[in-house]
Amino acid sequence: MNVFQRSRKFFTAIALVVVLMFTTACGAATAKEPRAISPAPIDHTSNYSQLERGNSVAGQDFGNWVVTASKGLIKDAYVRDNNKLGVVISSQVRPTEVKDLTKSLAQGFHKNFPNQDLTVLMYAPDKKLILTARYDSQSNQIEYQQAS
Repeated sequence: MNVFQRSRKFFTAIALVVVLMFTTACGAATAKEPRAISPAPIDHTSNYSQLERGNSVAGQDFGNWVVTASKGLIKDAYVRDNNKLGVVISSQVRPTEVKDLTKSLAQGFHKNFPNQDLTVLMYAPDKKLILTARYDSQSNQIEYQQAS
């Protein structure tokens, strides 16, 4: 191999490393640092319409994404303190599908809010708690508890 070929391979490798570093750094969208937001006053005179989706920007974004991506399976979602996800399912979700849906939500929630223990609260269409899932970040295990 001559000097020209060696230098060409060297510079190609360097260029590839630089491109991968910038692509990875720019493409790794993680949860943003939450902004302090004062809670909105509760209007006790109006009926339930929709929960506030999150008390941080990242929580608000994730709650909006959950409802949008569910394609009608989830009527409403909220995130509190970037570690609690509450979900109101629609009547389209069968009782046998609730645990699988909860597991999927817990895994997606963990990807967006890593390195912390998380709680997913599943509510029936009538807004009664039906299942609680607790994700332990150290063991990567989910513990389920049926509501009584």
